[in-house]
Amino acid sequence: MSSASTPVAIRNSLVVEGVSAQAPRGLDVVAEAAPRLTWRTVTDVPDWTQQSAELELTTSSGTSTASVSGSDSVLVEWPFTPLAPRDDVVLRVRVTGSDGSTSQWSRPLRIRAGFLAEGEWVATPVGLAHPATGAQPGLARTVFEVSGDVASAVLYATALGVYQASVNGTDVDDQVLKPGWTPYQWRLVHETTDVTGLLVPGANVLGIRFAGGWATERYGFRGQAAPFYTEQPSVAGQLVITYTDGTREVVATDSGWRAVPGPVTASGIYAGDDHDQQLERSGWDRPGYDDGDWPAVTVREALVTPTARNSPVVRRIEEVAVREVITTPSGRTVLDFGQNLVGRLRLTVDGPAGTVITLRHAEVLEHDELGTRPLRQAKATDTLTLAGAGPVTWEPEFTFHGFRYAEVDGWPGTFDPTAVTAQVIHSDMERTGWFASSHDLVDRLHENVVWGLRGNFLYVPTDCPQRDERLGWTGDIQVFAPTASFLYDVHSFLSSWLTDLELEQRHAAGIVPFVVPSVLAGRVRPAAAWGDAATVVPTVLHERFGDERVLADQLASMRAWTDVIVGRSGERHLWEGQFQFADWLDPSAPPERPAEAKTHPDIVATAYVFRSADLTARAATLLGEAAVAETYAAIAERVRQAFLAEYVTPAGRLVSDAQTGYALAIMFDLAPAEQQQALGDRLAELVRSGGYTIGTGFVGTPIVADALTRTGHLETATRLLTQTACPSWLYPVTMGATTIWERWDSMLADGTINPGEMTSFNHYALGAVADWLHRVVAGLAPATPGYGVIRIAPQPLTGFDFAEARHLTPYGPASVRWDRDGDQIRVVAEVPPNSSAEVSLPDGQELTVRSGRHTWTSTVAVADTGRPAVSVDMTLAELVDDPEAFAATIGAIAEIDPATADDLRRHTAWLPGRQVKELFERVPQDARDRVVGAFGALNASRAG
Repeated sequence: MSSASTPVAIRNSLVVEGVSAQAPRGLDVVAEAAPRLTWRTVTDVPDWTQQSAELELTTSSGTSTASVSGSDSVLVEWPFTPLAPRDDVVLRVRVTGSDGSTSQWSRPLRIRAGFLAEGEWVATPVGLAHPATGAQPGLARTVFEVSGDVASAVLYATALGVYQASVNGTDVDDQVLKPGWTPYQWRLVHETTDVTGLLVPGANVLGIRFAGGWATERYGFRGQAAPFYTEQPSVAGQLVITYTDGTREVVATDSGWRAVPGPVTASGIYAGDDHDQQLERSGWDRPGYDDGDWPAVTVREALVTPTARNSPVVRRIEEVAVREVITTPSGRTVLDFGQNLVGRLRLTVDGPAGTVITLRHAEVLEHDELGTRPLRQAKATDTLTLAGAGPVTWEPEFTFHGFRYAEVDGWPGTFDPTAVTAQVIHSDMERTGWFASSHDLVDRLHENVVWGLRGNFLYVPTDCPQRDERLGWTGDIQVFAPTASFLYDVHSFLSSWLTDLELEQRHAAGIVPFVVPSVLAGRVRPAAAWGDAATVVPTVLHERFGDERVLADQLASMRAWTDVIVGRSGERHLWEGQFQFADWLDPSAPPERPAEAKTHPDIVATAYVFRSADLTARAATLLGEAAVAETYAAIAERVRQAFLAEYVTPAGRLVSDAQTGYALAIMFDLAPAEQQQALGDRLAELVRSGGYTIGTGFVGTPIVADALTRTGHLETATRLLTQTACPSWLYPVTMGATTIWERWDSMLADGTINPGEMTSFNHYALGAVADWLHRVVAGLAPATPGYGVIRIAPQPLTGFDFAEARHLTPYGPASVRWDRDGDQIRVVAEVPPNSSAEVSLPDGQELTVRSGRHTWTSTVAVADTGRPAVSVDMTLAELVDDPEAFAATIGAIAEIDPATADDLRRHTAWLPGRQVKELFERVPQDARDRVVGAFGALNASRAG
């Protein structure tokens, strides 16, 4: 067909790798000389496949083109001469399909090379000469002359701390908390910002506001907190001005700069900001200001030469209004924003000079008062002292908080809730994944997962955003990476973090620290499922984004970690008898001892030795490293055989008879195919005997539903998903949660916060089940790396009328939706151009399709919803398999003795060899009578 008869549209399709998306908008700043390129094609033509592509690059010296043969459109190697520092170029693409049609050129993409040449960084770190307090914030400035016509002006800046720069009184961008957090002693990043439009002829001022941020924070637990990097913040930057005549001038931080303390009198990530407007210096960062009383800066030691940012920046992403103003029993004013979020408050206020407004933050209320105990040593408090000069709009600059509620004290006059909004901040990543279903609680669970990701992806993938921690715990992201990779484009975010992981690992003899950046005092030691982030996260990035280079970049790290844990396994090939977090926060663990899980730690540890060895072998195979692949495959097989010999009986029982062990053996393919079914059957028995409540912690929870599904127990997985009793995924939803909790019972049913010393209400790890919702319930997954081939395999759940998932793949939008109408399941799917799909329909039909919109209908027998008569002679297994009868039993007992009812629900083994009347031995007579009465009413309703 001709291009005229078959138009191919490309809309905003060109994407360049490593973009930090810095101001001004429309200028993509890249961190490397030869970034890879991805483009997405949008067309109504079905079965469309790219035959070739043409790329056009326009530079100051002219235009050149390059051709790509075949269907490659994802992470295509840069086909032009590598960029030089400060190159400003424009790139376009057009494609030709296998039908002969050719598209129009894409919208031009402007690219700025954000890196510096070797030896080009000359800026010196500077700070306050005579700080009066630890981690004292400050202001730094210099005056410089612009002596000619400016072609371009680029600011390269960083801090050992956090900063914002301004030119002539205007902030250079809209980012916050720059440059973020990396292992500062090994790696520091700089921003690259075009400030050409901010310069004026003659005198100009470059100003920098700065504070300590993560660099001066105190890290550690139980009274052991101490500074790790430095006691005082410093800043460094250089402004490179290029004139139209080709001459170049550099304005860099050095001993000639001046600095003073500013209006931010104290600042900390955990503590918050204290800002005194009476100390503000009007016009300090503009020309004409007299800085004669400002002392010269002190020059500080440079830890490392900074490199260009290659990960997303952090911005204000959303603004949330006050939902409700609450007056607590103690008379305090508390604002409810209706959503647990991460950011800070912005307020507009007017009042007398010296008025101090105090803002305290917390995630929950406890008995109608602000629940601050989970914050531990974090003050999470901001203060604003007014200057009395009229209405002002203010928000803290150098901190962030995790909160839904904020207590306001000292507000002058009548409080107006419209004067305060919550500014949501996180790394500015593209949203790429969505899920919806007919089950409202499950949908809210999924939304909670999204908000948990948003709050904890702030430069570093953290465990929690509110208490005196907020660390890059490796175990959390190891289990959550698949979910994150569906919901957002986390490719560059996690790739950058893996660089930090490898740097920390390199300085720890191959051991991956518990947290990255590694700031916890004490000996670094390995922990299964935590350190395995070194092998799992690169694998996920390859699987979800089609990035083979990330495997190449991380293979040495993968090998180093695997070598460490293989060494710990010794001649028995079992990692046993050593420290482990194991199945952390198994719900049966006491609040004060979260590692005491039902699954033995040696089983968890050895399973992960196999997992990492296996993933390392697979990565080496993909990279063509045959000898390396053979070595690690042999290691994996030895560990697998040792695991089976030590922990699995021939009949398919684990010596540690708990859910996580079975899930690991199934999902890691530790057990041979002939044992998989027996393992799955036993796992389903354990879930049922536990009353279809959660019996897993951080390790087992992300995979238990998959393990059940893989072995034919989808109904059991459905009951587990839709359970609302504690512990379950939906119990927090019924308690009003708007993010994922750290503990299954972070809030007890009576409104009391869990008594454990460690409790968070925004922890994404247990929300990793969302990946199962995407892949299995909705049925959308990659069949090959990067979704070049998509897997469409929905598995409709009993009680659900529909489910759908959408994902922006590297090739374009893909979606799957199924709807139930009696015994008919209608599946509608969208496959993006230049890709294909393997389809498995609910009726067992298998087929392969190309791009376009597809609809299929399957006939699936509807499960018999009829329920038999119930009696006290039925077995406990039959009772728990009958949700109505189970609820009636527990509810009837609770009417008389709530504590006993809860104890029975939590601690009874619902087994097929026991009868309901055996429960009567533990309840009062009138409770027994109520159960019998409830059964009679239920039988009558069922008889119709």
